[in-house]
Amino acid sequence: MCTKLGFRSASSPAYDKPFSRLPYLDQNNEFATLIANCIHYYRRMRTYKRAWIPGGCYFFTVNLAERHNNTLLIDHIDSFREVFRHVQVRHPFKTDAIVVLPDHLHCIWTLPPGDNRFDMRWYLIKSRFSHLIKRNERVSSSRLRKGERGIWQRRYWEHAIRDEQDWRNHVDYIHYNPVKHGHVMRARDWPHSSFHKYMNKGMYPYDWVSTESGELDLE
Repeated sequence: MCTKLGFRSASSPAYDKPFSRLPYLDQNNEFATLIANCIHYYRRMRTYKRAWIPGGCYFFTVNLAERHNNTLLIDHIDSFREVFRHVQVRHPFKTDAIVVLPDHLHCIWTLPPGDNRFDMRWYLIKSRFSHLIKRNERVSSSRLRKGERGIWQRRYWEHAIRDEQDWRNHVDYIHYNPVKHGHVMRARDWPHSSFHKYMNKGMYPYDWVSTESGELDLE
């Protein structure tokens, strides 16, 4: 089910860059906004080492720019879910597992056959979410010069899942993460997680807390 490949580090600049520098498009039109953002991104995109596997299965860690005492993602969890679903409907992928924490998230995606454009999907998720958030975050001087927001880290972690055991290890890691960070005592107590779906299918016991794979340190 999963393609064999090693760990990679991924980066994606200017994900929350505004589109005001493309005035020839109607900026009141939602579709034009996304197209303008995409044009701007691909004009500026550097070449990074990535695991480009059509139809691949990937584990991701995506962080907010400011992680200390930042609860933005769960404060705006409904907005994040709306954006995530919006992109998933228009650019399909399967979410095998996910957890959203206050300042970062982990998930596993499986892309459609022949498709390896996870970077485009993350670009759309990040930019659409940033567009919904009021401008009150701290922005570095470097980002200010580039006209960027200060919501997301530019870089994210990407790992191409190697095999079935690797997939199971990362699913456990995702579901253990709220316990690891001290948010809850048991995995089932964290609401923003796919753990409940797995538990309801009998794939985890009700009192599951962690396994050895939950001690993986992939952040």
